[in-house]
Amino acid sequence: MKKLIVLLACLPFAYAQAQTKTGGEGYMYQTVPGWCQLPDGKHYGGTHGSVVVDQAGKVYITTDSSFSIMVYSPEGTYLRSFGKEFSGCHGLQIREENGEEFIYAAHLRGQRALKLKLDGSMVWELPYPKEANIGGYPKAYKPTGIAITRDGSIFVTDGYGTNLIHKYDKDRKYIKTFGGRGAEKDKFKTPHGIAIDARSGTERLLVCDREKGRIVYFDLDGNFQEEAVTGLRRPCSVSIRGDLVAVAELQARATILDKDNKQVAHLGDNPNKKHWANFNVPPDQWTDGIFTAPHGCGFGLNGDLFVMDWNKTGRVTKLVPTK
Repeated sequence: MKKLIVLLACLPFAYAQAQTKTGGEGYMYQTVPGWCQLPDGKHYGGTHGSVVVDQAGKVYITTDSSFSIMVYSPEGTYLRSFGKEFSGCHGLQIREENGEEFIYAAHLRGQRALKLKLDGSMVWELPYPKEANIGGYPKAYKPTGIAITRDGSIFVTDGYGTNLIHKYDKDRKYIKTFGGRGAEKDKFKTPHGIAIDARSGTERLLVCDREKGRIVYFDLDGNFQEEAVTGLRRPCSVSIRGDLVAVAELQARATILDKDNKQVAHLGDNPNKKHWANFNVPPDQWTDGIFTAPHGCGFGLNGDLFVMDWNKTGRVTKLVPTK
């Protein structure tokens, strides 16, 4: 039997790679074709997670292979990867604490939350919250997102499991559980990605309620506040930079929100609905600047935006703001 080798989509495959502009007036981005080369002999599979950027501009990409989390320079040079024990990490956040940066991860495959140093060494792991007394745990626990407040409180969303969100204090002591599946405004249908949004001056928990196509806010005590954005195409995750929020939408586009959460630009909108949320689109059917299934996104230091498609081969696109 021939061995199947799967390569990261950032390699210069023979697909349309002309430099492409995408976006809207005042919010235009230009693609960087062939960004993030793989080193010789390095191969890995699907991208089903997140993209985050540290203060040095290094880009961290999650995978479902033994390379787990891969690290690239801003220019796209492969630097290193973490051990296979972190394969299948989903939501990520990078946070500075006392002058040192740490990665927080919702480890979907490992059914736990993680805190890692930037070299990949583990600081702690947080398993399913047995204190919540939820039926079906731990088998039902499928965490997809994580967010950390200024005071170190931890929120973990069980997006693929019970649709609940769990809160812990800075010492990982269980505090409470809220949410759950339902049609009500304070209930979810796949609370996939979460983030702490402090653009208003007050920290609030932003939730990507994927299958309801909306973004909602809760206060830090877990009380529903508002349905801020509706009509999205299965929002998976967000990245916040200044007044702007980038939203990765699984149905083949990314959206930019302004300080008032108004949709001001759509990036990479794919006219081929057969590609929408399609994990199996092969590289020879990709077009530079056109997405298939955005799952993760992350702003870089200069306002660059990195978008990860949910794809069995693996695909990450770098976009640079332009006029």
